[in-house]
Amino acid sequence: MVKKRVPDWLNSSLWSPPPPPPQDPVSRYDSKSATAAAASTTSSTAAAAKDVVVLDPPIPVPPPSLIRPEPPKAELRDPLSSSDENNNGSSAAASNSSSAEDMSRRAQLSQELSKKVLNMSELRRLASQGIPDGAGIRSTVWKLLLGYLPSDRGLWSSELSKKRFQYKHFKGELLMNPSEITRKLESSTSLGNDESKSESKGLLSRSEITHGEHPLSLGKTSVWNQFFQDTEIIEQIDRDVKRTHPDMHFFSGDSLFAKSNQDALRNILIVFAKLNPGIRYVQGMNEILAPLFYVFRTDPNEENVAYAEADTFFCFVELLSGFRDHFCQQLDNSVVGIRSTITKLSQLLKEHDEELWRHLEVTTKVNPQFYAFRWITLLLTQEFNFADSLHIWDTLLSDPEGPQETLLRVCCAMLVLVRRRLLAGDFTSNLKLLQNYPPTNISHLLYVANKLRAHSAG
Repeated sequence: MVKKRVPDWLNSSLWSPPPPPPQDPVSRYDSKSATAAAASTTSSTAAAAKDVVVLDPPIPVPPPSLIRPEPPKAELRDPLSSSDENNNGSSAAASNSSSAEDMSRRAQLSQELSKKVLNMSELRRLASQGIPDGAGIRSTVWKLLLGYLPSDRGLWSSELSKKRFQYKHFKGELLMNPSEITRKLESSTSLGNDESKSESKGLLSRSEITHGEHPLSLGKTSVWNQFFQDTEIIEQIDRDVKRTHPDMHFFSGDSLFAKSNQDALRNILIVFAKLNPGIRYVQGMNEILAPLFYVFRTDPNEENVAYAEADTFFCFVELLSGFRDHFCQQLDNSVVGIRSTITKLSQLLKEHDEELWRHLEVTTKVNPQFYAFRWITLLLTQEFNFADSLHIWDTLLSDPEGPQETLLRVCCAMLVLVRRRLLAGDFTSNLKLLQNYPPTNISHLLYVANKLRAHSAG
C-alpha cells in the first residue's frame, strides 16, 4: 500500500507553533494518572464513561460527565478585559494591531444590521471573521444566525413579543410546584360553588382531592409524582450552575447580580428538561448555555437585557437542535450519535495529514474519543478562555449548513497546529497535551480551519 504523502501546505512554517513552553506545574492531569490510563486502556473503558475528562481512556457512554475538575479558586474577572492575565493567545499587542480591522468590521456589521431586509449571506461572511465586542452587535447577530430573529427588521418587534410571552407561559406552567398547582385547581373547581367555599373556607375538602393531586400518588399523571422525579435533575442543574465559570463575576460570587444570572440559567435548563423528556438535562448543557446568556445579558439595550432569559432559551433550543443527538444515549452508536461524529473528525485528520493520524491512532493508540468527546460535545467552551470561545462561536454560528462541520474543521486544525509536538510524543504526553490544549492564537486557528475547508473543496 502506498503511503499517502503529507500535503506541502501542511509542512509550511505557517502551521508551526512556537517552541513548547516549560511544563506548567499546575496541570489538570498529572503524569501518574496518564501512565495509569495507558496501562488500563481496555479494562477501564466502561467505568470511565461517566467522566470523559479523566485520563483513564473511556468509551464515553452517556450520560457522561463532561465538566473538567473544578479549577483552583481564581480571582474573579471580566472575561473580555484586555488586562486578563489568563488570556489564551489574545495579547494586548495583538488586540491593538487589529483594532483598526475591528472598527472596520463593526462599521460593516452596523451598516448591514441597519437595512430593512438583511442580506444573511453577507452577514454570515462578516460574522465568520469575528464580531467585535461592544455596541450589542454580537447579541443581535447571534439571534439572526440562530434564526431567532427574521431577516426582515419590520417583523422583529412582533416576533420578540410572541416568543417572550411564550417563555413566560412556559415558566408559569413548568416551574410551578405541586402546591401551587393544587391551589389553582382549587380556585377553578370552587368557582360557582359559593356554599362549598364558605364551608371549607377556601380549602379543598378531603373528598375533593383527586388521586392525581395527592402527594403520595404514584400515578403517571400525578403532579406530585412528577415533581419528585424532577427533583434529582433539578439538584444536578443546581450543582452545575453554581460551578459555571467560577472565575467570572458574571456567573459566580455572592452578589445579587451573579445570583440572578444563576437563577436565569437554572430556569432555562429546567424548562428545557421538562419540555424535552427524551433528553431532559445532561451534565455539560450549562457550559453551552453560558456563552449565549452572557452575550444577551450584556446587551446595552435595556429591553433586551430584561428579556435576556427568554431570548437565551429559544436560541439555546435552536443551537442544541443540531447537537441534541450527541446527548442522547440511545443514539450513541447511530449515524447521528457522538461516536459517528468523532469518527468523522478522525477521517478528516487522515484526509489532511495521514502521518499525524497514523502516529496518533496507530502508533501511540490515542483514541480520539479520549479528547474529542469533550471538544465536540461542549463546542470547545472548555478548551479556551471565555473571550476566545465567543470568537470561535462567531465562526461556528456563521456556517449556513450548521456549526458541526465547521466545528470538526476547527478541531482538526487544533491537531494540525501542534503536530510537531504530537509526532514527537507518546501516548501519555499526547493525551495530556490534547486534554489540556495549549494557548494559541484564535484568529490563526480559525484561519487554518478555513484553509482545511478550501483544501477539501479543491
